[in-house]
Amino acid sequence: MSRIGIMGGTFDPIHYGHLVLSEQVRSEFDLDKIIFVPAGIPPHKNKESVTENMHRYFMTVLATIHNPNFTVSDIEVKSEEVSYTIYTIETLKRMNEYEEMYFIVGADAILEIETWKDYDKLLGSCHFVAGTRPGNESQALVEKIEMLRNSFNAKIHLLKVPALDISSTDIRNSVAAGKSIKYLVPDAVEQYIYKNGLYK
Repeated sequence: MSRIGIMGGTFDPIHYGHLVLSEQVRSEFDLDKIIFVPAGIPPHKNKESVTENMHRYFMTVLATIHNPNFTVSDIEVKSEEVSYTIYTIETLKRMNEYEEMYFIVGADAILEIETWKDYDKLLGSCHFVAGTRPGNESQALVEKIEMLRNSFNAKIHLLKVPALDISSTDIRNSVAAGKSIKYLVPDAVEQYIYKNGLYK
């Protein structure tokens, strides 16, 4: 049975937390590969506050290039439409003859999943793997997952990943303040940020 993981996100910038989570999911669920999908126009963020699409796409390629199990899709960044996850999943299903898809998210996304477009349809279209920090499984999260499983037959899995303490927001703020981001992002991503004057 062929199985892939889908790692969506703004990736502004991509960092080791994203990479560690993806590799842990790949290993834990015995997936054939992980497809990273940088968001084009994120529905929950102000377009003007997000770094240019191609910068985020190139950083994602640089961050994943050394892992043969990782690949990057440009289906969202090259689109002029708002990046709704349900459309991305449906498009990838048409493009790839995989039998199972695992959509990778942070645990916080599960708490707000009902604000996503066609979330009920989305929950039935693939597995969800929610990454969480050890000891951060709140009662609200546990209850939400139970409700989604009972109401929508959702296939949601929790996976504890210590590296999820790294934050793209903190990285952007550090660059703006002239502080080091070494070892938070891959070297190639760090150099790309400085070379292109991002987050200043």
